[in-house]
Amino acid sequence: MEFVIYMKMGKLNQVADFDIKLLKIFKVVCESGSFTAAESVLGMSRSAISLHMADLENRLGMRLCQRGRAGFAVTQEGEEILKYVEVLMAAIEDFRIKANQVQMKLKGEFNIGIINNLVTMPSSYITQSLQQLSQESSEVHINISMSTLSDIECKIMDGRLHVGAIPLMTRLSGLNYFDLYEEKSYLYCGQNHPLFSCAEQLKPDDLLHSNTVMPSYSITPQALKLHQRMYCNATASDREGIAFLILTGNFLGFLPDHFAKKWVMEGQMKALFTSKFHYSTRICAVTKKGVKHNMILAAFFEKIKLNMAEQPLE
Repeated sequence: MEFVIYMKMGKLNQVADFDIKLLKIFKVVCESGSFTAAESVLGMSRSAISLHMADLENRLGMRLCQRGRAGFAVTQEGEEILKYVEVLMAAIEDFRIKANQVQMKLKGEFNIGIINNLVTMPSSYITQSLQQLSQESSEVHINISMSTLSDIECKIMDGRLHVGAIPLMTRLSGLNYFDLYEEKSYLYCGQNHPLFSCAEQLKPDDLLHSNTVMPSYSITPQALKLHQRMYCNATASDREGIAFLILTGNFLGFLPDHFAKKWVMEGQMKALFTSKFHYSTRICAVTKKGVKHNMILAAFFEKIKLNMAEQPLE
């Protein structure tokens, strides 16, 4: 894989070890949000970081970030370079993993992307497998990224993630899918909602005119059909946002049962008409198609399959 970073008045023909060091510093600074916050991570002073960043900008011929009294901000060019840096680092790490495979060592970075709120699933295949993987080798460095469906798909495709755990919406031709869970979602109201105390006397049609939260993220056709029947006059970007609005007592909303369980047990939420207002979503592990699994990823999937065999899906 060849990495060429274009300059305004030419191009950087070779990437030396020192350039990679500078790019790593830039990545840490962006992740930390400022030079000051990056000091403890990098183990160097703010002035040293500033000198390295100035050196990198001179080498690339572009301004990567704004800094000063107005605060720290990555430029548009800096955002583009950061994406390339992440791909470059993933490729370097992939080489290191494959080199270690020659010596049959389970060693290196393992990057996994997971959608939010899966940790409360009763079938904890992912948690168990990561636990077993880390116990098997202390030299496996696990990096978990909590993100959105589209972001995880993108990072799997370009190699920044080795595996993702996502809801199955549309199968992409460049990805392999492995079923993990079936997630069941129901319609909930909060304890301060007028329907909470009279849920048993309600008819399904009584719910159709109640304020309801519409997810602004991708949902299955079955879920979309249910939401279209409701009076949706609020949106939320994730399940936690839906829970916030349900707990206000002013809105109904669909949540996975495992995620809502805590509030149900505490008497803060109640599911309504579970026989009619519900839908299921498949949660899958995804990897890039056509790419042979490295040793760490292969070991992870082996543990996933063993854990699923011992604790089958209902």
